[in-house]
Amino acid sequence: MTTQNFSQTAAFIWSVADLLRGDFKQSQYGRIILPFTLLRRLECVLEDTKAAVVAKFAVIKDQVPSEEMQEKQLIRISNHAFYNTSAMDLSKMGQGDIKDNLSSYIQSFSKDAREIFEQFKFEEFIGQLDDANLLYKVVQKFANTDLSPEAISNHDMGLVFEELIRRFAESSNETAGEHFTPRDIIRLTTSLVFMEDDAALTQEGIIRTIYDPTAGTGGFLSAGTEYVLELNPDAVMRTFGQELNPESYAICKADMLIKGQDVSRIKLGNTLSNDQLAHERFDYMLSNPPFGVDWKKISETIQAEHDQKGFAGRFGAGLPRVSDGSLLFLMHLISKMQPMTEAQSQPNPQQHQGSRIGIILNGSPLFTGGAGSGESEIRRYILEADLLEAIIALPTDMFYNTGIATYIWILSNKKPPERKGQVQLIDGSHLFSKMRKSLGSKRNEMSEDDIRTITRAFGDFAVVDTVLDKPSEVKSNRGRQAATLRPDTAKTFASKRFNTHEFGYRRLTIERPLRLSAQLTDSAIERLRFAPKPFDTVMPALFEQFGSQWSDDSSYGDLSAVTVDARALIKADFGELKEPQIKTVLDQKLWQSQQNLLTKAKTLQAAIGTAQFDDFNDFDKVFKNALKTTGVTLDAKEKKQLLDAITYKNPNAASVIKKALKTADPIYGAFAYQSPTGSSKIAEFVADGDLRDFENVPLDPSLTTAALIEGYFAREVLPHVADAWINADKRDAIDGDIGVVGYEIPFNRHFYQYEPPRALSDIDADLDAVSAEIMQLLGEVHS
Repeated sequence: MTTQNFSQTAAFIWSVADLLRGDFKQSQYGRIILPFTLLRRLECVLEDTKAAVVAKFAVIKDQVPSEEMQEKQLIRISNHAFYNTSAMDLSKMGQGDIKDNLSSYIQSFSKDAREIFEQFKFEEFIGQLDDANLLYKVVQKFANTDLSPEAISNHDMGLVFEELIRRFAESSNETAGEHFTPRDIIRLTTSLVFMEDDAALTQEGIIRTIYDPTAGTGGFLSAGTEYVLELNPDAVMRTFGQELNPESYAICKADMLIKGQDVSRIKLGNTLSNDQLAHERFDYMLSNPPFGVDWKKISETIQAEHDQKGFAGRFGAGLPRVSDGSLLFLMHLISKMQPMTEAQSQPNPQQHQGSRIGIILNGSPLFTGGAGSGESEIRRYILEADLLEAIIALPTDMFYNTGIATYIWILSNKKPPERKGQVQLIDGSHLFSKMRKSLGSKRNEMSEDDIRTITRAFGDFAVVDTVLDKPSEVKSNRGRQAATLRPDTAKTFASKRFNTHEFGYRRLTIERPLRLSAQLTDSAIERLRFAPKPFDTVMPALFEQFGSQWSDDSSYGDLSAVTVDARALIKADFGELKEPQIKTVLDQKLWQSQQNLLTKAKTLQAAIGTAQFDDFNDFDKVFKNALKTTGVTLDAKEKKQLLDAITYKNPNAASVIKKALKTADPIYGAFAYQSPTGSSKIAEFVADGDLRDFENVPLDPSLTTAALIEGYFAREVLPHVADAWINADKRDAIDGDIGVVGYEIPFNRHFYQYEPPRALSDIDADLDAVSAEIMQLLGEVHS
């Protein structure tokens, strides 16, 4: 069936919406049309054996009371995994009692088929249609629509479903991409995942399992099954899936029913928080999870599994940020991998060996999160376990609900020898053709040749860099056109191979010493009249407004007489303050304590003087001596506020000493220096947080960690900042070495193609032309 044909069939079915308009909301159309389409499809599939099933049921309904026992006999006769025991069909329902007849007809389906309509809440809509006198018209419309397998194959019926769901999503402002994946993307992903299993594609009677944790309408499950059966009709494919959306679940289950699958393996619910196939493992896994899905609602469940089970659960490697759960789905799939076993230990050829995964993700999982973050630790686990085979960049505008860049990740725990320790990156972003008519945000599609180009490069594990024979994109002719047009950028296709460690780095924390000057000036001391944040702005305003009323220390800070006015000022100008903070700043105790600190500072100023100290180490000695001689006592909070007020950073000042050391090691912060007395000493300096920097050192397995980071530090850091050192306290939680290990996959960086800017003369010519046109238009206006 061509795209045009399935679109026409879907459009004909969707024309039922013309009957519904006015009596139903636009967002309700799909909830009526989709289940009726499924009902008609099931009816057509059962048509050949319907009479035999009805006759058999008439015989056994009283003799075999158990529905389960009846089901075994009736399924055998129907030749499908479902049946209907009613003698009616859509064409035989009378107009007078059609509501009861239709309800009875649906209840006559087998249990799994009935559940499909329950998920659509179909009974409710039957009642609403009957109340609107539309039920008979809708039933007749579908009764006259041929949806038999002879007219529409299972594959083509899937395309019709997809088009109906897309229309439903558009009409209800839902996200179409949450329900299904475009067929060209499914075909490509399926080809990449299955292409290396020679046994599944050739061996008679081979059994394989396929799983999709975000099954949607079952596109990946259907395509995976069809792909194998096309090449090996004697293979046995068993499908498993779980889906959150009830309507999508119902369609998926119906599709699996029609294809003879055991639909008890298709589950409804949230895969991440309620894995209903917890103990299952699968040969193949395909998934297109929602991009950037927020998992805040289930964060407690996910966090508990991570904390309590670790690697015995699904999320031992780490947790991504709560705003994007894409990597949670990837870890979930990895946890479902079959264990890898040696071939010689397999007496049974059906025994499984390893698994392969194909998952579609946006760009965020490639690089989001620095070293030590949950995302980085997940990438680290995948790469260090050598699970990642390839990442393929897809063209933009490939999905119905978004035009963003997307990528296919291929993972396996049974890499062939030539792929071990390596990852293949394939840039297929230019392999597309423009669609004649857009479907939602989907404006581009991949042809069979495009898919073949990628699968061939992947299968050959080839390094490729070629220019594609693709037509240039049609450019807009709107607005002013540049006098000198930029030449079209060549459309390329490239494939590259990397060692897994090339995506890793060790993040070093680079420190520099804190250099302080100190001076007890009058202006610095005056700042102590007011408390630090969050009161550093509101107190000066209150003091300016009401401070003149405080005649002596006994009434200093007393706002009781003007509380109403003071509170009004705070509410008007300092709305960020909360009620407890407002009460604190209106309390005389805060003002008095600051006045006491101000008095102490003036006493110390009298003892120390107002001279500037450019060596805080010397000032600290003078300061401590002044405390003793004056008898001034400062608690930790007062001391910090006082020192913050009278010190400031000065790049020309001496470094502040943190502690004395015995052995010099300047790379790690143990510096030798000359004391004021001329003696040589070794010390660790206080680090300046504002000057702290980070360096990402590429991993190199041929070097020890010490040689790696010290060599990098000597080459890249010391020539620029001679007083810097490596913070040896910042260590990796896994290997314990200095520096935190991180992993990222900067896909675009590896395939970036430099485009030289236009010549200045060309730009000047365009500007001159525009200026001349503007002057001409202005002249016409003035004339």
